[in-house]
Amino acid sequence: MHEIIPYSAIEEKVAQLRSKFPGATIAFTNGCFDILHKGHVAYLEKAAQAADFLIVGLNSDASVRRLKGEDRPFMTQDDRAFILSRLEMVDIVCIFEQDTPLELIRKVKPDVLVKGDDYRLSEIVGRDFVEENGGKVFTVPLIKGRSTTNIIKRIRESKPEK
Repeated sequence: MHEIIPYSAIEEKVAQLRSKFPGATIAFTNGCFDILHKGHVAYLEKAAQAADFLIVGLNSDASVRRLKGEDRPFMTQDDRAFILSRLEMVDIVCIFEQDTPLELIRKVKPDVLVKGDDYRLSEIVGRDFVEENGGKVFTVPLIKGRSTTNIIKRIRESKPEK
């Protein structure tokens, strides 16, 4: 599939998926995915293994700035969405403007909600909604030392001072 679906069309797209593939399961995860790296790809592979289809909620540029600071993101939402949508394990990417994916989770109604194990289950946004609707929520182990923050730190430290 490998599509970028507008926020306004995601409910219709999910309905089409469920109609075309009865009984298929949908996993959902989300993030900023600024400077895609090995940790992101390994994480998305694990998330995709949890269901037949993987939908990735992608924080918009404005949302990333609010969450990570004015100097972020380094890559535009369009570039991040394009790259994510071309990954083998990602079926759909949907950009959302909010600071949390809760509204998008409510639109998608995933069978499985996946986050990295840097979150405790009690902290996962949308957990209650997914579980109340018969879905499952779990965390995926992250690769130690693989993070956008670490990459940015290494780049800044290697930059010669003016």
